[in-house]
Amino acid sequence: MPEAYVSTRHGDRETEVTAASDRPESAPGEAAARADTAAGTPPASGPLPGSDPRVLDNPALAALTGPHAHFAERRGRVLRYPADVTPWLALPDEPDARDWADAAALSGPGVEVPLLGFRGQVPEGWEVTFRIEGVQLVDDGLVTTPEPEAVRLGPADVPEMLDLVERTRPGPFLPRTVELGTYLGIRRDGRLIAMAGERLHPPGWTEISAVCTDPAYRGEGLATRLILAVAHGIRERGETPFLHTGAANATAIRLYESLGFRLRLHTTFGAARAPEHRAIPVA
Repeated sequence: MPEAYVSTRHGDRETEVTAASDRPESAPGEAAARADTAAGTPPASGPLPGSDPRVLDNPALAALTGPHAHFAERRGRVLRYPADVTPWLALPDEPDARDWADAAALSGPGVEVPLLGFRGQVPEGWEVTFRIEGVQLVDDGLVTTPEPEAVRLGPADVPEMLDLVERTRPGPFLPRTVELGTYLGIRRDGRLIAMAGERLHPPGWTEISAVCTDPAYRGEGLATRLILAVAHGIRERGETPFLHTGAANATAIRLYESLGFRLRLHTTFGAARAPEHRAIPVA
């Protein structure tokens, strides 16, 4: 089974990009995993009621002003998650000079700030550290199903989750990331070997993220099974699953489309480093 994420290195740093590592049609166990969905939730014909797709244009902002408002650290119109939860920072749709000054003050001098979906120019003093083209896909007919082998993961499982992340490099996963939503895992002989969970939570939508499998157990369809199980829980709440992947990763996009995701939006994954000296916000 292809894995859902790979890490793309930029210097000595890594950024999360949804991806797949091999051809989905050739992976052992994939046919069985898809057959298991026959008893799952029937396909939807699009986003479920209440899932306004416009909130996905700026999903971090929609999450931090909506269901994830209790996580929000705010300065002016700029919001971010706590540093031990997830790196995401949310700018207004059209940030002005004061917003950039607030972002620098909120993140701290010289700190790298993720910029999901931002295509504009950063102001003087900021340094763009990377920019990758990406896509956003939404549920448009997933046949979701619970996963009998999966267990709910919580704070007590964080050390094992961090260890699995260290072995698989799916992208940012921090000590409190598990608080963002439901995380499911599969264990073999008591050892956590695969997991998937929920990250950004705009109103009516939930992002599937942190999908990873121990290299020794790849090819069994575990990632597909966990994606469909996490999606099942999202759909049971009356919300719609979505996810992100790299635009150049045709294999991942084919896999997600075969499961029932539809391409909604071309976006960017980027980051910029705040000025070393804190700017004074303009009036």
